[in-house]
Amino acid sequence: MSPRVALIVNPTSGKGIGRQLGERTRALLQAAGHEVLDACGGDYRQARERGLEAVAAGVETVLVVGGDGMVHLGVNLCAQSSSRLAVVAAGTGNDFARNLGLPVHDPAAAVDLLARGRTREVDLGRVRHGTAGERWFGGVLGAGFDAVVNARAQRMTWPRGQMRYNLAVLRELPVFRPIPYVVEIDGRRIETRAMLVAVANTTSFGGGMRVCPEADVADGLFDVLVVHALSVPAFLRVFPKVYSGTHTTHPAVEIHRGRRVRLEASGIHSQADGETFADLPIDAEVVPGALRVVTPLEVPA
Repeated sequence: MSPRVALIVNPTSGKGIGRQLGERTRALLQAAGHEVLDACGGDYRQARERGLEAVAAGVETVLVVGGDGMVHLGVNLCAQSSSRLAVVAAGTGNDFARNLGLPVHDPAAAVDLLARGRTREVDLGRVRHGTAGERWFGGVLGAGFDAVVNARAQRMTWPRGQMRYNLAVLRELPVFRPIPYVVEIDGRRIETRAMLVAVANTTSFGGGMRVCPEADVADGLFDVLVVHALSVPAFLRVFPKVYSGTHTTHPAVEIHRGRRVRLEASGIHSQADGETFADLPIDAEVVPGALRVVTPLEVPA
């Protein structure tokens, strides 16, 4: 008898593709002989509650169908537990899946990994916050221009996909001003005015923006990006380079590495894995091997 799988589906991911891939995934799991536990729920809160119940009951695998937001839910369900996370990447960005070499928009390949892949231990970021409590992130936590843009994009109903994020960038950039930050990395204090500070466990966010192109999900360290104050024209010249990762050569861009990071700024909200997170100040630490995730035997080149 194949192990039990708790299935959580976001039906709105990928312009509605998530619902179709969810139904396909359920059929594939059942055909492979898995006992499928429905942990979807009517909304995010209910899905979280059902997922926590499944993990507490010792379910071997939590499989999420959706984009990085659903991965974020799965990360917070499975962190430091015996349950492993599997992903059917069905979003528009799928940064976490791409970083780990997971199949995208291919439920058959994702389900096949349950039997033919491997269970890999990867790092997570843990944030302890006075209001938000303890939360985890698998990809990138950003606090600055990216969080402002992400908040605007989430309020927009048109267009969909990456174009919505690009339009939000164009609308926010003319009114954005550098933010006074205090950044502490393993006790080393940096005071600066910056456009963006990002704490990265993986290389990218926002649908392929390679903010920290050398980040390693299993090295026990964050890569911390600081984009110091720039004029709007200068930022417009640098920003497109983030998709190729060549922005790191600009003199206003610094990347530091460390295990513990504290971010302080007034009136700034953060986002992590593309989801609204917590107000600054926040304290984040790397927890090595905190997540067991189903991956291919070898990461595709």
